[in-house]
Amino acid sequence: MTLTVFVGALLGAMALGMPIAFALLVSGVALMFFLDAFDSQIIAQNLINGANSFPLLAIPFFILAGELMNLGGISKRIVNFAMALVGHIRGGLGYVAIIGSVLFAGLSGSAVADTAALGAILIPMMVKAGYDRNRSSGLIAASGIIAPIIPPSIPMIIFGVTANVSITKLFLGGIVPGLLMAAGLAITWAWLVRHGHYDVSPRKSFKEMIKATVDAIWALILPVIIVVGMRGGVFTSTEAAVVAVFYALFVGFFVYRELKVSHIYEVLVSAAKTTSVVMFLAAAAMVSAWLITIANIPGELTQILGPLVDNKTLLLLMIMALVLVVGTAVDLTPTILILTPVLMPIVQKAGIDPVYFGILFILNNCIGLLTPPVGTVLNVACGVGKVDMVGIMRGVWPFLIVHIVILLLLVLFPEIVTVPIEFLDKK
Repeated sequence: MTLTVFVGALLGAMALGMPIAFALLVSGVALMFFLDAFDSQIIAQNLINGANSFPLLAIPFFILAGELMNLGGISKRIVNFAMALVGHIRGGLGYVAIIGSVLFAGLSGSAVADTAALGAILIPMMVKAGYDRNRSSGLIAASGIIAPIIPPSIPMIIFGVTANVSITKLFLGGIVPGLLMAAGLAITWAWLVRHGHYDVSPRKSFKEMIKATVDAIWALILPVIIVVGMRGGVFTSTEAAVVAVFYALFVGFFVYRELKVSHIYEVLVSAAKTTSVVMFLAAAAMVSAWLITIANIPGELTQILGPLVDNKTLLLLMIMALVLVVGTAVDLTPTILILTPVLMPIVQKAGIDPVYFGILFILNNCIGLLTPPVGTVLNVACGVGKVDMVGIMRGVWPFLIVHIVILLLLVLFPEIVTVPIEFLDKK
């Protein structure tokens, strides 16, 4: 019954148009009244505890780093680098988008930011070269969700804090799945453009390719610094975010010299607005998480899924189906904050590696960013691509299917995730 009260209050508040953070608080208060344990001090205390987390400090710093990189000229040089590599082949701009998304992912960790940045640069170029606007916008959106999978990843930080799982191992575990997603998109794009006639850029000379690489080298080595630094124990994920900010400031001011002092206020305000949304969600989710534990909702769900606990693959398939459905209606961060405390006890009881589950869970939630009606990334791509929702759905569906297939492969073959983690995490 407690599960019904929690879900009913949450969905009811959302149906009334209430923001997710407030809907989480409403569902928490509803549980309190149902359990006859209402106490405003508990709500206030958990709100403070939800935001008072050292690992969560990584979020505002990574957001700030991403803003600084966009204004500091790093984004533009990544696109130029990808153009030098593949801009001259059939469908070249599509491959530029995919390569650019992988490189952007190693800088910002935000699907929305990467989609907006890449889309604003590449979609007009793709349309001018003869590509279908809907298909181009769909590819940009599908490429954008690679960002939360390849480190550094803001959703992985949120999951790691909520589930008490190593963020460093999550970062390491996301590398191979992220590259698989890019490879799947590239194969699908190659099939879609095999008969088309599109304008292509002239093949760059070896000298021009070297110049583009040297120009982008400052952008290319940042992900390496972050991963190697965390893997070597030089700094934590939070400290890595601070390193990224200072790195972006240095490159923007002194190397590319495109970042101005006048930009700093604008960047700080933008990063603060984004951070406030995420942190308030985390704080509100702590209230619900505490009450979920008190009300023994994970125990109720364990009883429902109990027969599947002995079959890890079938259990994961059922959970992934549930998350896929939830992801169509709820955004990525709220889904992580709501479902993680509910699902983790079941996952642990079944003996599933929590890091492996975290990668699957986040990838599944990222797919939700491409599905209407919420589909945050889909809506961003509609805006920058100047297409409607029907048009972009026609363009994105082949890439959406590819992402779902990769998710199924990871469920059926856990070694794709676990073996690289073991290899990269060896001391």
